[in-house]
Amino acid sequence: MAIGKRIRFFRTLKNLTQKELGLKLRYPERAADVRVAQYESETRVPKEDTIERLSYIFDVSPNALKVPDIDSDIGFMHTLFALEDTRYLHITQTESGQYCIALDRYVENRDAFNMNRLFELWHNEYQKFLNGEITKEEYDHWRYTYPRVEADRTQQRLKEMREKETEE
Repeated sequence: MAIGKRIRFFRTLKNLTQKELGLKLRYPERAADVRVAQYESETRVPKEDTIERLSYIFDVSPNALKVPDIDSDIGFMHTLFALEDTRYLHITQTESGQYCIALDRYVENRDAFNMNRLFELWHNEYQKFLNGEITKEEYDHWRYTYPRVEADRTQQRLKEMREKETEE
């Protein structure tokens, strides 16, 4: 999630208007809301000292605001936290004690439904790999060309349906 969206997320979580946040950042009253709007729309990127002030105002880590570096453990964790906020994911533990990420089954909206469908596609492809139906290379091809490979499969199914209708 981009920094502008994170700023908006935490600002609304704290029930602040753009103007109120701008004033807390010590911008002049006439420009306070404009500057925050620029950050949120990403026409401007806040400097490091502003990110520090924002994190203080929101009472969050600066890492919670920045675009995370998923190659670091902290960045990876903040990526997961952002996904929890925006994509209906949560941490859970299996009966055997293994930690895993799960979709929230109890959220009933279109975005959650779409995420569930995407996870289902991924799971099905991974199961094909585990069951020996496809090779590791075929599984990797699916992952690295997604969503194109799914679009190609849909076109192929439509073609087969049309051919079947023509034969009948």
